[in-house]
This record gives sequence, C-alpha cells and structure tokens, in this order.
Amino acid sequence: MSYPQLLTPAEKLTNAKKLTNAKKLLSLPRIVAICGSTRFMAEMNEADLRETEAGRIVVKPGCDMKSPHELWSDPAEAQALKVRLDELHRAKIRLADEVLVVGRYIGDSTRAEIAYARSLGKPVRFTHPEVDSDA
Repeated sequence: MSYPQLLTPAEKLTNAKKLTNAKKLLSLPRIVAICGSTRFMAEMNEADLRETEAGRIVVKPGCDMKSPHELWSDPAEAQALKVRLDELHRAKIRLADEVLVVGRYIGDSTRAEIAYARSLGKPVRFTHPEVDSDA
C-alpha cells in the first residue's frame, strides 16, 4: 500500500498560491475531493450528486478495483495500477478546496488521504462525523 508523500512547507505554500490564483482567474466554483473506501462507491456517487447539486465541482475515485474488471485482472498490472491511481487521487486532493470523506469505515488508505489533506491545510468533512478520530 502506498502512502502520500508529504510536501515541505515551502512546496505547500508555492503550490497553494499558484492554484488559488488560477482558480480565481477562472472563477471556478469550490472543488470537493471525495475520499473513502471503494466499498462505499454507491454512497460516493450519491455524495457526488448532492455536492454537484450544491454547485460544487466534484472529483472522486474513478474506479473500484474490488470489482472484477479486465484492466486489473492481472495481479502485477493491478498493483502498478493501484500505485498510479493512488498518485492520481493525491493530485485530486491537491486540486480540491476541501475533502469529503464518505462512509462509516476509515481504513489505512483513507486515513492516509485524510492526513495528507490536513497536511495541505484542506478542510475535511465527513458524511459520518463519528468516524473522525481527530474530532
């Protein structure tokens, strides 16, 4: 399992300033990254719908590797894909203004994503606030 590489304070500040300026220039709505176990894909889709209806741009996991698919049927290819998808999701967290954690369960990957988001100063909301160990 891969974990996010934490940015240095200088990298965080530089990236945040660039992204904030770009978003202002483009007049973008608030961007929400949905995180959580892919066992909650149906709940993620519902959260996507609700956030979109509220006028927010949503980014979330694009696939559920727990469900069978030809793209990850080979174990070696699946492991390499998992690494790439984890990196892609960290990029979505960096892009987002805030994170929404979906589901009643927080596993190691989601816990690492929450820590990563918080290290970047991103607000983190929960569909089930009782699972937030920092609350």
